[in-house]
Amino acid sequence: MMELSELSRDELQAMSEAAREVRLCQRVLAKTGDTVVGELLRGHGTLYEWRHYPPGDVYDAEYHAQYYYHCHPEDERPDGEHGHFHTFLRPLGMPPGMEPVPLKDYEEPDNPNDALSHLVGIAMDVAGQPVRLFTTNRWVTGETWYGAEDVIRMLDSFTVDHARPSWPANRWITAMLRLFRPQIISLLHERDRTVAAWSHRHTDGWVYEDRSLEVTSQILISVEEQIAAVDHALRGVRRRSSVLPEPPRFVTP
Repeated sequence: MMELSELSRDELQAMSEAAREVRLCQRVLAKTGDTVVGELLRGHGTLYEWRHYPPGDVYDAEYHAQYYYHCHPEDERPDGEHGHFHTFLRPLGMPPGMEPVPLKDYEEPDNPNDALSHLVGIAMDVAGQPVRLFTTNRWVTGETWYGAEDVIRMLDSFTVDHARPSWPANRWITAMLRLFRPQIISLLHERDRTVAAWSHRHTDGWVYEDRSLEVTSQILISVEEQIAAVDHALRGVRRRSSVLPEPPRFVTP
């Protein structure tokens, strides 16, 4: 995984700003005993496994970012996890030059904006806190497959900037993709390596539809530990900057 100390000051500052946003959203929700997960489940009665929350997903028509929350059956969840978010970007929100990988079974959708890309999953614990990031095989979300480098370019375009169904939840998930950007980049590269290795070992099947391969990469996370690591890396950048010699000054005669 990319070390935070290798990042530029601008990259670390962007992560630090995202950290403040994540904390702000969690703080205002906690004041009323709420969480980002509770925001999406509110008003929908019984929680049903596999169902998308909110119904119809959250979709920003300006930035073409999309996400939903859902739960697997209890016996299929990792210990302590409640459910997870899936995040996507649709073509109209993608940077220029994005093209799907030309797989043998690719069929261009009737609506070009339906060729969406999954970005990353965010797993939540029973207390409504994020505990794991992960990527998935194509069949899991029915996405269109884009290479890791293209998906990485999409990350900064993921923005949900409207009030429904929850303004703090929308701001929180937008900021999470920026706070954990280095980890997500590493996971996307690992995703492609996992798929390539699986395809090499299982030559009698089609890897992208192989139900035996669901999660293609994952990492445990902690918001507070990430924020502390970003702060530490920023202090290191400042210390390095302070000991650099002053550049020469030229005086015009």
